[in-house]
Amino acid sequence: MRVVVRVGGSVVGSPLNASLIGRYVDLLKKLREQGHEVVAVVGGGSLAREFIRVAADLGLVEADRDWTAIHVSRLFARLFVLCLGEASCGNVSFTLGDAVDCLKQGNVVVMGGLRPGMTTDAVAALVGERVKADLLVKASNVDGIFTKDPKKFPDAEKLYELGFDDLERLFEEDRHKAGIHQILDPEAVRILRRTRLRTVVVNGFDAKNVLSAVKGERVGTVIE
Repeated sequence: MRVVVRVGGSVVGSPLNASLIGRYVDLLKKLREQGHEVVAVVGGGSLAREFIRVAADLGLVEADRDWTAIHVSRLFARLFVLCLGEASCGNVSFTLGDAVDCLKQGNVVVMGGLRPGMTTDAVAALVGERVKADLLVKASNVDGIFTKDPKKFPDAEKLYELGFDDLERLFEEDRHKAGIHQILDPEAVRILRRTRLRTVVVNGFDAKNVLSAVKGERVGTVIE
């Protein structure tokens, strides 16, 4: 199976969690050893949003604020590459072409941000489209997708299954802005609606949930 694993910065980097990063590295190696082709896309979490805030305070335009977050996510991705060692291609993939080339070598692809105007959610959806992935698993800081933000609304209900056309009505934001923070960004939603790439959103604080999703077990929220 060709799998894209979206590792949320809100999971491994808000605050920085070396132990959890290590578990994700082991997970990616295990998926590769099981014969899966793997792409990991790592977010920048609260550190990226802090850089965006500082960039805004300095009067930088939105594209430049995005670039600060992209570089933070690439720093996280570099940590993953170093920890993966020979299981990686030795470098963070900065383009979709880099990702394709790395995947052809049989190694784990690791990416951060690509360009302004999108978060790493959209990067994961784009690379999934480019490599014709079978599955996208997002390791998030919540248990799946809810009817409302569960951190704000105690009566929010978890949705176990969704169709791609249901996504846009669930989220507050319908356009990208630097530092946007919702379960899937608007550009990712548009890409997923186009590609119909099967997606599972799981609680990423337990890396085993990603394995469960790859195995097809009932976990998180399935979008198909």
